[in-house]
Amino acid sequence: MSEYVPPKVWTPKPAEGQFASINRPVSGATHETELPVGKHPLQLYSLGTPNGQKVTILLEELLAAGFSEAEYDAWIIEIMKGDQFGSGFVGINPNSKIPALVDRSGPEPVRVFESGAILLYLAEKFGAFLGTSRTETLSWLFWQMGSAPILGGGFGHFFAYAPAKYEYPIDRYTMEVKRQLDVLDKRLATSEFIAGEDYSIADIALWPWYGGVALNRTYEGAGEFLDAQSYRNLIRWAEQIDARPAVKRGRIVNVMRGDLQLRERHSAADFEALGL
Repeated sequence: MSEYVPPKVWTPKPAEGQFASINRPVSGATHETELPVGKHPLQLYSLGTPNGQKVTILLEELLAAGFSEAEYDAWIIEIMKGDQFGSGFVGINPNSKIPALVDRSGPEPVRVFESGAILLYLAEKFGAFLGTSRTETLSWLFWQMGSAPILGGGFGHFFAYAPAKYEYPIDRYTMEVKRQLDVLDKRLATSEFIAGEDYSIADIALWPWYGGVALNRTYEGAGEFLDAQSYRNLIRWAEQIDARPAVKRGRIVNVMRGDLQLRERHSAADFEALGL
């Protein structure tokens, strides 16, 4: 394989790989589409990826904790079909990434985009899941926001999705992911949850990504490849959160594949047919 020499000015080429149809170097809407609106004040437009699961898990945890005002409608955004480039969705999130939330409980609708921002918005709105120390919780929340792209866009892309396997990028991102797993494992050796002794949005943000790896659900073969079972404190934490009923519900909302999936969610009754 010949060495790549970057040109002085980059110009786009036909994209390759699983996500070729949705990769482009510009932002903005490609078509006019209105978003559906349900009966609840909270309207979520998302997909059951780790970033989407963060929000639905928190909403289900809020409902389980007795916050009835956290009832929500969850509408699926099929990114492989380009739903995220519709004008309605771009109006909520100009970055065209899921998830995006609209809160219609006040005089004017409030839009919130970026999963970490949505978690913080909801936790502050309801005064819940901010942990023993808000500062510690936010430190780990922002750690997740900065670290997970290495696990997803870096390691995950080259390990699972790239059109060809290349040793250098896989080794590079594996090294960093292993370091991140070690950071979490050492933290969880001295603390029941990520931000202290209370379950918080820090755990909810981290679990779909790093819990998914620990439980061997994220990227086929990745758990074994990363030797995830050796991080025993991380495994303990991942299994503990996995057992929570609200997590079992939240992780299947807007999911499109697998044995348990709920494409749209409009009430608690939607889970009954699935035994949840």
